[in-house]
Amino acid sequence: MSTNFRPQFAIHRRDLLAMAATAGAFALAGCTTVRTDDPEPAERAPEPSFISMYGAMPNEDFPIPPVDLTKVDEKFYRRLVDDPTGAAPGTIVVDTSKYFLYLVRPGGKAMRYGVGLGRQGFTWSGEGVIAWKQRWPKWTPPAEMIARQPKLAKYGAENGGMPPGLDNPLGSRALYIFQNGQDTLFRLHGTPEYATIGKAVSSGCVRLMNQDIIDLYDRVPSQTPIIVRRGVGLDV
Repeated sequence: MSTNFRPQFAIHRRDLLAMAATAGAFALAGCTTVRTDDPEPAERAPEPSFISMYGAMPNEDFPIPPVDLTKVDEKFYRRLVDDPTGAAPGTIVVDTSKYFLYLVRPGGKAMRYGVGLGRQGFTWSGEGVIAWKQRWPKWTPPAEMIARQPKLAKYGAENGGMPPGLDNPLGSRALYIFQNGQDTLFRLHGTPEYATIGKAVSSGCVRLMNQDIIDLYDRVPSQTPIIVRRGVGLDV
C-alpha cells in the first residue's frame, strides 16, 4: 500500500491536538455519547476493500454516508478472524476489554467488529439473548434517564419516543438484549459517530458503525445467544 498519506497525517494530527486542548467533554444519558477527542488517523490509506465495505448506503430508508476510515483504528474494521472465544457457532461474544464483538461462525472462525462501550458505572455484562431486532428503530429513554435529564421527556414513552433517523441514538439497526425473559435495556445498535469506536463513551449500549450493525443484523436471527464480558475466553 502507498505511504504517500503520511504528510497529510502529520498535519491533521497537529490539528487534532490543537482542538483537543480546547474541547470539553459532555455527557448524555442512555445510548447517547459523550464527546471525546478523535483518535489519531490511520497512518496508511485504507485498503480499497475496506473503503467499499464502509461506503455510502444510499438505498437505506435514511441514506447513510460513508465512514471516514482515517478516523477509525484499522484493527476495528470488520473482518473474518480465527475464533478466540470457544463459544458455539451462532453466538455473539462482546469482549469489553478489547472493544471487539465476535459473531462465532462454523469452522473455528468468527466475524469480528469494533465497538464502543458504556462508560464506567453504566456498563452491563452477562449472558442473554437477542430477543428481537428492528430496522431504523425509535429510541425511548427509560424513566430514570429522563429523571437525570428532563429535556429527554419529549422522547418518553407517552410521547412515542424519538423517531428513527440518522440522529437517533440507536442508528440504523438495533438488537435488543434480554436476560431471563426481561429487557436489560441495553442494545447492540448503530452509530454515525464512528470516531467513538474503540472507546468507552456511551451509557451502557454496545455501538457499532452503521455499516457494521447492518451487516450483523442481516447475519443473526432473533433468540441469538449473547455473552458480554471482559475477555473473550469462556473460562475468563
